[in-house]
Amino acid sequence: MNGAAMTFGFEKVLVTGGAGFIGSHLTRALVEGGCSVSVLDNLSTGRLSNLEKVKNQILFHQGDIRDPETVNQVAAGCEAIFHLAAMVSVPQTIEKPLESALVNDMGTLHVLEAARRTRARRVVITSSSAVYGDDPQLPKNEDMNPKPLSPYAVQKLSGEYYAHLYHELYGLKTTSLRLFNVFGPKQDPSSPYSGVISIFMSKALSKIPPLIYGDGTQSRDFVYVKDVVKAGLLAASADKVAGVAINVGTGRSVDINLLWDMICQMNGLEMKPRYAAPRPGDIPASVADIQRAESLLGFKPQYLFAKGLEQTFEWYKNNRL
Repeated sequence: MNGAAMTFGFEKVLVTGGAGFIGSHLTRALVEGGCSVSVLDNLSTGRLSNLEKVKNQILFHQGDIRDPETVNQVAAGCEAIFHLAAMVSVPQTIEKPLESALVNDMGTLHVLEAARRTRARRVVITSSSAVYGDDPQLPKNEDMNPKPLSPYAVQKLSGEYYAHLYHELYGLKTTSLRLFNVFGPKQDPSSPYSGVISIFMSKALSKIPPLIYGDGTQSRDFVYVKDVVKAGLLAASADKVAGVAINVGTGRSVDINLLWDMICQMNGLEMKPRYAAPRPGDIPASVADIQRAESLLGFKPQYLFAKGLEQTFEWYKNNRL
C-alpha cells in the first residue's frame, strides 16, 4: 500500500458522482493521497472536464446508481465508498418527486447494499443541512428534530436513516455528512443545481444584475469545497463515527446582499441586484454548529470565507463556463 494512502486507512476507493463539483475535488485529493480511485457518474450534471487533471490516474465508469448491478460491479474490492451522486436541486425534486426518489432514495440503498455485499469497510454518505428545514433555532445542531420541507430534504434524511440502520443491522461503518452551502471552483453556474455564489460570480463577470429571491437578508453558512473534502477524508478514517450524522460548515454565516457586494468589489462593479418573491422551501437563516465535527473528526475549516471567495473568483475569471 502507498504510504500516503495508509494515512487515510484505505487504498482502493469508489466515488459516486465523482465527476461533479464536490466529487471531482474529492477524487483529486484521493489520487494525490496515493489511492486507487474508481469514479461512477452518469454525467447528467457531472463533467468529464472536471476530472481532466486525473483522468489517466483513475478508473472512470459512466453508469447510474439506479442500476444495482453497475453499483455492485464498481464497488467490488473497494475499502471505502464516498457517495455523492444525487439529484441535488431542491426545485427539481419538488417538480419530480418520484424521479428524484429513485436517484436519492433507491440509489443510496443500492450503494449501501453494494458496500455490504462487497464488505467495504467505510461508507461516507453526503447529506444536507436541508434536513433542518425552517426550524428557527440557530446554530443548527445534529440533535435537533429534522423538519424537511422538500422531497430533497426527505430523501437526504432517509439516506441518513438507512446509513444508520446498515451500521446497526450489518455492522457497516457509515457516516453521514450534513453539508451546508458548499462553494468553490468547478461549480457550474448554468446548472439548476448550482449554488448562489457560482451564479453571482457568473453574473458579475457578465455585468448582469442577479435575481435574488426574497429581500437578500437571508443568510447561509458557506463552506469552501476543500474543507468539505477534508471532512470527508476524516470521516472515512475516524473512529467512533459509525452510524453518526455530522454537520460540515464553518459556524459562521453571510447574508446574500453582503455576498453580492463582496463579489461586485472583486470585479470593480457597482450594481444593484433585482429581487423577486421568496421561493417555496427557502429558509431565512442557516448556520452550522460544528462542535461534533471538531470533537469526532478533528475537523476545523481552514479557509476563511473571503479567501475561499477570492480563489473561487479567480477560477471563474479563468474558466468561464
